[in-house]
Amino acid sequence: MNSSGGDGAEVVYALRNNDTLSRMILDNIEETGQNIRKWYQRKLPSNQNQDYYYIIRNTSPAESVLIEYAFLDSTKDDRNQIRNDWEKWAEAVVKAVADYKGYNYVAPGGNTVNDTYTVQKGDSLWSIAKRFNVGVSEIKSANNLSSNLISVGQQLVIPGVAPSDQTNVTYVVQKGDSLWSIANANNTTVDELANLNDLGTNTIYVGQVLQIPNSGTGGVETPDVGNTYVVQKGDTLYSIALKYNTTPTAIINKNNLTSNVLSVGQVLSIPDDVESTGEPDDFVATNTYIVQRGDSLYSISRAYSVSINDLKSANNLTSDILTIGQVLTIPGSSNNGNVNTPSNLYVVQKGDSLWSIANRFNTSVNAIRMINNLTSDILSIGQTLIIP
Repeated sequence: MNSSGGDGAEVVYALRNNDTLSRMILDNIEETGQNIRKWYQRKLPSNQNQDYYYIIRNTSPAESVLIEYAFLDSTKDDRNQIRNDWEKWAEAVVKAVADYKGYNYVAPGGNTVNDTYTVQKGDSLWSIAKRFNVGVSEIKSANNLSSNLISVGQQLVIPGVAPSDQTNVTYVVQKGDSLWSIANANNTTVDELANLNDLGTNTIYVGQVLQIPNSGTGGVETPDVGNTYVVQKGDTLYSIALKYNTTPTAIINKNNLTSNVLSVGQVLSIPDDVESTGEPDDFVATNTYIVQRGDSLYSISRAYSVSINDLKSANNLTSDILTIGQVLTIPGSSNNGNVNTPSNLYVVQKGDSLWSIANRFNTSVNAIRMINNLTSDILSIGQTLIIP
């Protein structure tokens, strides 16, 4: 709640984020009958590069907002609305977050509301239809669309109907592919592929996932790509292999990669079996090191008797900058006992908390915090923890 004699709702958002979520929250709150004032960012006076509010500043990289629903000392309507409308305000925020993230919002009581969805970067009508279990034609009809073209930020009505055209399959682009060769192999046309995937050009890239229309005439079976993983910022072949209990060589072979360099957003097929990859038996014993405060590539290279260039190459590093908690692969060395190579690593999964991880490994939250130099209890999916 706010104070200082104003009236209405405000939202403060982080310097690292844009105002989209804040605007959506205030729009929804306004629909409950509450006045809205502004959405804004506030800088720390002593450091203009940081947020004023610690609750936002200390939650990076999560997208955090501070919502002030009303003024406690309002001379207008706020005090009565606090008593009468607080539940509506809270639910308005839930709906805003669901819409922002593209989830199918269900109002209290279980009745699906008139669903809307805000188009995000990378969306296509097909991907949205699949997410909400409706047909492309139904979305086009509900929104009076005459083509498959949509734009980022566009609001779409999602009709509550059964799918009528969810017969498409997917194909992961391989080295040497073209739209023409893929269309020819799958008994379709380049135009159909371009329209279905909202492609503005005929340019495609290795690892791109394309929707293939099923003509019902047989066609060519889409190759089995098994589990897939979309490369995130900070990923390496080693970290991905560790997460899926496989090896870098197996991933390279599965995806026909010609180097260890990965790009954010790249789609990788994850091999189910590493028996025939030729990876050395001691792969899992490869030394890793968790970067500590004060570390540098120079100090780590000296501790392990390897060169800085070898360290950078093994970890796909393009600069000498390290971050505390970063996991480095140490190439071709044995632990000499004077560094903290962990014997027990755990990769954070969806739904994990420090308490659940501590309970699973029969340790304490404080012990995990201390050994990993954690300053908060916030974890991110894919984060690697040392288990004491």
